[in-house]
Amino acid sequence: MSAFFLDSSPTPHAARAKPSVTSATTIATVHSTIRLGWHDARVPPSPTITPLLAAELLVAEGERLPVYVHVIDHPDARVLVDTGMTELHPAVADMDPRLFPLSARAFDLASVDVVVNTHLHFDHCGGNHLFAGLPIYVQRQELDDARAEDDYTIREWVDAPGLTYEAVDGELEFLPGLRLVPAPGHSRGMQVVVVETGGRPVVVGGDVAVSFAELDEPSSEGQLRVRALEPELVWLAHEREPWRPPSP
Repeated sequence: MSAFFLDSSPTPHAARAKPSVTSATTIATVHSTIRLGWHDARVPPSPTITPLLAAELLVAEGERLPVYVHVIDHPDARVLVDTGMTELHPAVADMDPRLFPLSARAFDLASVDVVVNTHLHFDHCGGNHLFAGLPIYVQRQELDDARAEDDYTIREWVDAPGLTYEAVDGELEFLPGLRLVPAPGHSRGMQVVVVETGGRPVVVGGDVAVSFAELDEPSSEGQLRVRALEPELVWLAHEREPWRPPSP
């Protein structure tokens, strides 16, 4: 199971002020302020994207892979992209997870309005149970695969009590300037969040690529689609800093 989650090659198959995001356990918190291309007299259009360290996974002797979730503070809502992990599980014991769950740190869970799962592998949906009753946007293909395929994820984390999935087929603008775009490769139902800025977009990409190298030389359908957007930045789940396109 572990190796599958870390492989990003194609598979066969209403406005209110939000509190700031802080965490004493985060190794590093990087803020990216983005000016969006619409205008609303009620609030300044200046959402931020903030990565938060949720876990570290052992992937090789002495090498740990960070797992980041991303908070988008949009003028109309606080959006959480992926939810990390909150507990250990025997199915991934070989990865010796070190956990930094949102529920155990200085993060106001009640401030979240919307959740997006880029996909439903265990390290991206393990905190979904913290957001029962909120809309959780996921591609229908991803939800179907997570519920039907063996060794795909930790199924009880996907279908924790009280979760409300909004199954999406294809692209969807779920808030002004925030768009879900399918990006298959790492999984068939992989999606990314595209933040329109009035200029080049910013992408919150989950595992569309596990490393910068995969975006430098894209191969999967999802990676090629992201590069075709000509983004200014791409935030990835397993990199602390955002990817930036190579200089011409």
